[in-house]
Amino acid sequence: MPAGTAVTHAPRARPGEHLYGEEERYVNESRADAVADVVAAAAAASAEGTAGSWRRATGVVGAAIGVLAAGAAAGVAVERMTVGRSMRRKARLALDAAGPYGTLRGTPGKAYADDGTELYYEVDEVEPDTGAAPSPRRLRLFGRKAPAPVTVVFCHGYCLNQDSWHFQRAALRGVVRTVHWDQRSHGRSGRGVAQNRDGEPLTIDQLGRDLKAVVDAAAPDGPIVLVGHSMGGMTMMALAAQYPELIRDRVVAAAFVGTSSGRLGEVNFGLPVAGVNAIRRVLPGVLKALGQQAELVERGRRATADLFAGIIKRYSFAGRDVDPAVERFAERMIESTPIDVVAEFYPAFTDHDKTGALACFRDIPVLVLAGVQDLVTPSAHSEAIADRLPDAELVLVPDAGHLVMLEHPEVVTDRLADLLTRAGAVPAGTTVSAYGTSSSTVRPR
Repeated sequence: MPAGTAVTHAPRARPGEHLYGEEERYVNESRADAVADVVAAAAAASAEGTAGSWRRATGVVGAAIGVLAAGAAAGVAVERMTVGRSMRRKARLALDAAGPYGTLRGTPGKAYADDGTELYYEVDEVEPDTGAAPSPRRLRLFGRKAPAPVTVVFCHGYCLNQDSWHFQRAALRGVVRTVHWDQRSHGRSGRGVAQNRDGEPLTIDQLGRDLKAVVDAAAPDGPIVLVGHSMGGMTMMALAAQYPELIRDRVVAAAFVGTSSGRLGEVNFGLPVAGVNAIRRVLPGVLKALGQQAELVERGRRATADLFAGIIKRYSFAGRDVDPAVERFAERMIESTPIDVVAEFYPAFTDHDKTGALACFRDIPVLVLAGVQDLVTPSAHSEAIADRLPDAELVLVPDAGHLVMLEHPEVVTDRLADLLTRAGAVPAGTTVSAYGTSSSTVRPR
């Protein structure tokens, strides 16, 4: 079946649902046990507190933290450690120099959170109406009529940045007004003042207030469409919980991509029960200790780049035909997140529960989309969101992992275009193809 083809499927006979397919992933238990041993060793090193112990541990710890930076806590692709290491280093340098991903830039702006944290955003405006025929891109997306005035606000996930929406940004660029922002302590935004100065724990509620500050600065009036991936979707829920009137009065549609409304503490990341339990026992202490040894751990991450790349691929993508430049692009984003930020944010996910806030989105068009093989926020969490929003469109994408918007951008962009149509923001939505592939044989234009 071509990507982007929607099919209703008997297991979930609900209006608006699209099931792109189902597959199960079986994980090698020896890999899971190996990762549990890595984390346990790191915990022992943190308990000893000696420089020598840290130096011995940071190589493997750096690799393990790659998992956390991808939003998970286990799994190792060890085969990448032994084959073609020099070749991969050269490939990374080439991709860093010439890769087209993450290069789109808009008009920059700054918003300020309630604790003074500087939040960076960019705006892509609609192309001015010159009376000329619509561009081919606009025709592909929405037909011949101009879109109604609306601002689409994109919220990225944990250890990523606004560039994670590269394909969707390229497709919508100039067609509809969009805002792309970096969450606090990510990308070009400033370090969280409350966390850095006052030692306050990071909460998803704080991220919701950050989003409100960005909306006030970048889209102070007019209709809004909210789009969030993973932590970005949780941020949207936190916004709704604290500012339900904003959702009621201004938000005309919402998209939740690979996210969860709660119970993340039960996710097993594709591991057997024993491995998950071992990791949960030691993880809080490990994270605290690693955050206090940031410089040393960063050196460990760099020293284990090949293993790190394997972990990111495993927890970001499910298919085997992902463009290596896209893989490297994701790796580069995650690598750029400092270990102390990884440690700072991680505990907030266990406490996250915004199931009640979903009611705020019941009266607007909603897209709920997930990769069937997502090990970080499993698709069952998206199904749970859709169960709370019975009129939502549920889209499950086979052979897709956590970074579904990079792995299968054609599906995500197509469904976003349809969401905008259903919200009345644009007319006559159509399937998008030219800006929607991460296949190794096709590059974005």
